[in-house]
Amino acid sequence: MQRDLYPEGPHTCHNIVLHPPGGIAGGDALAIDVALDPGSAALLTTPGAGKWYRSQGLPATQTLAFSLARGASLEWLPQETILFDGALAGMHTRVELAEDARYLGWEILCFGRTASGERYASGTLTQRTEILRGGRRLWTEQGRLDGGDALFTSPLGLAGRTVCGTLLAAGADAGNALLAALREVPAGTDALAGITRLPGVLIARWLGDSGEDARRYFAALWALLRPELRGLDAAPPRIWAT
Repeated sequence: MQRDLYPEGPHTCHNIVLHPPGGIAGGDALAIDVALDPGSAALLTTPGAGKWYRSQGLPATQTLAFSLARGASLEWLPQETILFDGALAGMHTRVELAEDARYLGWEILCFGRTASGERYASGTLTQRTEILRGGRRLWTEQGRLDGGDALFTSPLGLAGRTVCGTLLAAGADAGNALLAALREVPAGTDALAGITRLPGVLIARWLGDSGEDARRYFAALWALLRPELRGLDAAPPRIWAT
């Protein structure tokens, strides 16, 4: 963790999660454990895009474990993650909420370094995301995507796009007016988006070709969701402007 910042005042701690090597290589095992005390609030982000490098055969893993006590609030807003061609990546996120805790987080995945013409033609990504509230499962999702798989071009998969993202907001049900406002947020040029409301959790998906566009879309949703979840206006982390 870099340092505690309070740009909104004492009620929310902003912090930047640093990974000094700058990327995850084959054989690495990165674990981030965050526990929030009752009534506390934190906003966590990253200083730049995360990178998963090509592996020579060993898989790499990232495990996020978030535990929120009663009345706590966590916003996990990392910048985009770039999967290099040949990366063997395993991502597992588990969020445990007390009954009245609040969580909002997103993950933006960029398949290949498209600016240099690279595609994710080989490698494997496995993901598992779990959200529990008071010991009751609200959401579980898991999947596997192999480099060069037909899902990258299939209309049932990424439909030829190179970036996908998921936002999850849990702990409070979105009302009809808020849901309608969220669905009015434009996805961006040549991008697709959709929002699903389930009991206790809201899921937003984005599909396109720009990690920055995905983050702008999710930030616009966050600006609408935060007053509902926290009773506060959105305050973007300062690092996003550098």
